[in-house]
Amino acid sequence: MLIWRDVTEVAPDLGPTGVVIGNFDGVHRGHRAVIDRARAVTSTLGHPLVAVTFDPHPMAVLRPEHAPSVLTTIEARAELLAEAGVDHVLALPFSREIAAWSPTEFVDRVLVRTLHAAAVVVGANFRFGARAAGDVAQLREAGESRGFLVEGIALDGGPQVWSSTYVRTCLGEGDVAGAAEALGRPFAVRGRVVEGDRRGRELGYPTANVPLAAGLAAPADGVYAGWLTRLDTRDRFPAAISVGTNPTFAGDRDRRVEAYALDRDDLELYGVEVEVAFADRLRGMVRFDGIEPLLEQMADDVRRTRAVVGA
Repeated sequence: MLIWRDVTEVAPDLGPTGVVIGNFDGVHRGHRAVIDRARAVTSTLGHPLVAVTFDPHPMAVLRPEHAPSVLTTIEARAELLAEAGVDHVLALPFSREIAAWSPTEFVDRVLVRTLHAAAVVVGANFRFGARAAGDVAQLREAGESRGFLVEGIALDGGPQVWSSTYVRTCLGEGDVAGAAEALGRPFAVRGRVVEGDRRGRELGYPTANVPLAAGLAAPADGVYAGWLTRLDTRDRFPAAISVGTNPTFAGDRDRRVEAYALDRDDLELYGVEVEVAFADRLRGMVRFDGIEPLLEQMADDVRRTRAVVGA
């Protein structure tokens, strides 16, 4: 897969392509319904499929005070798009200049001159161009005059369920199972393991500590069952996961993800890129009066994690 971060990076001899357009944040079931149709259309034409997305999220540029947290980085998004059947990704560097392009200018600059589109597939509610003036009907008219097919796909699951906004709402409530239903897979965060205060190791539950990056979505504070995966080796371990600060110990202020790989005290993960995936919420975050009640609760968290993930 090639990831282009500007139209100038796309080779002029790319040849005809199929194109699917959207933010694709999270690459949820709705996105994949559109991609599946685009892949079917494009394969009959014998062309590669290119996903056009935007980085940063348009709201981060146009109304930053209302910008949503993002579910996936561009790199993780590209991996998910590849798994869904996309061949290449054009991540347009969204700016006020691009936001000012008219619908016609977007079509000509991106779809015609850069990607040589033979077919374009979008969601039925797709809007584009300055002030979101363009819709599927206008895109179809542009395709008729410029020689490419256009399809707008209705999302049978309904926009409330199959939407990035719905997934964020689930995460904000700690409903990682609901988020997984909409995504078609468990929600996960990625990051490089950093050295923590080693309290977990001292208590018999060594954890991989992953700072939560600003602007990226994460589940509500609490304790979860899930999995910890090393991204370099793809080794996957069932894990009990804590999200938030640690209210039992004074001085812990940084919000983070801490994952304890069940029954493993031999993992050396400092500096390693990992993925922490969430299966279900076990409880909210609690402040304990002393180590003994904390240890009792941690043992129960591990027991319940085993039941959830079948470990």
